[in-house]
Amino acid sequence: MKLGAFSISLSVKDIDKSREFYEMLGFTVFAGQIEKNYLIMKNGNSLIGLFQGMFDNNILTFNPGWDENANKLEDFDDVRIIQQHLKENHIKLKREVDKNTSGAGSIVFFDPDGNTILIDQHV
Repeated sequence: MKLGAFSISLSVKDIDKSREFYEMLGFTVFAGQIEKNYLIMKNGNSLIGLFQGMFDNNILTFNPGWDENANKLEDFDDVRIIQQHLKENHIKLKREVDKNTSGAGSIVFFDPDGNTILIDQHV
């Protein structure tokens, strides 16, 4: 399966302190709005999302249709195809995308250890 760009979405307590910490590690703000309590930080091909007050825990995030620079990929597996594959393999989904739609959509499920996985397609 082609899952697209990977990032970790961190649930942070203080987005300003987290931004400063990750900047010290060489990350720069790539996207987001600090006044809306979220930033996407980038260091080379590595992406970290900082989210204050939005999630209960950290999330593994994949973006079908995007590379790590948010450029559209011509060849990717649509989130609906990924959803169908997961269902065929008996993965319980917490959130599904309507299979009768196209374009942007997202699904949420958990790995065997309870880690949240978000497949979030923007194209």
